[in-house]
Amino acid sequence: MRKGQNPAKFVNTVAKPAEITVAVLSYIPYLSGFYADALKVLDACLNSIKKETKLEYDLLVFDNGSCDEVQNYLLNEQRSEKIQFLILSDKNLGKGGAWNLIFKAAPGNIIAYADSDVLFHEDWLSKSKEILDLFPNVGMVTSRPFITKKEFITSTVKWAAETEEVKIESGKFVPWEIFAEFNLSLGQNIEDIKKDYDLNDIEKIMYKDKTVYAGASHWQFLTTRSIINQFLPFDMDRPMGQVKQLDQRMNDAGYLRLMTPEALADNMSNSLEKLGIQKANENEKRTKTNRLIDFPLLKRFLLFIHHRIFIAYYDR
Repeated sequence: MRKGQNPAKFVNTVAKPAEITVAVLSYIPYLSGFYADALKVLDACLNSIKKETKLEYDLLVFDNGSCDEVQNYLLNEQRSEKIQFLILSDKNLGKGGAWNLIFKAAPGNIIAYADSDVLFHEDWLSKSKEILDLFPNVGMVTSRPFITKKEFITSTVKWAAETEEVKIESGKFVPWEIFAEFNLSLGQNIEDIKKDYDLNDIEKIMYKDKTVYAGASHWQFLTTRSIINQFLPFDMDRPMGQVKQLDQRMNDAGYLRLMTPEALADNMSNSLEKLGIQKANENEKRTKTNRLIDFPLLKRFLLFIHHRIFIAYYDR
């Protein structure tokens, strides 16, 4: 038998979620090797959101089966009211599986998604939202310019070419330093980056006094809940490597995929070098052993072994 009245019956108001949900996906299975600095990178990501975001938002973090240290950190951040919505998975659902939950759970009408290694700069959200609000039929806005695969921007280029009040140009509009910085963070070598830069142009679009670049990416983007939910569920059979499905499907559906002309977001990858925490002369102090493991054949062999061990323990 019930004893007394439920106090919740006397609550007259409830909190309403913000119009914008900033959603971050984390996955750090252990804190050694490749992931040695990953928790620090995650902390830098969340701190940059708090510091550099001027618009009102709620922060949602989905953790995709990280180790106890990471999930305890996130719980403490949530208890400190730095994270409004926290979802902890006890297993790695893959990026597609995580997206299925994130985009359904995010309460805001606007969703700003980011991987946990993104470092944001001042007013990134405001400037990205200006593009989302101004341009018609926008599917994704990424807060950094880079060269996107042409097959993922055909709808954007077609709209720009066929719309009378739009001016579109193709050229080397992204400075080499900005382009190289991003691609280096992805682990590419400088020779391949230079070749890619020389062979490819970027499309600059001018519409109603606003300049953007054609392209966007799954690693960080602004969208709306109504649009992103059209592409759910994502059925991916591997943890990574298939996320470009979103880029392709968004383009095939005719949505615009756009980028800010400024670099308002960086990819930290798995280190804090972007923050200047590591010394500039670190490479000069590497031991002969470290130089040895950079030998191409040995490096490929060791990376293969690391990959197989990772799959054996964590890709389940």
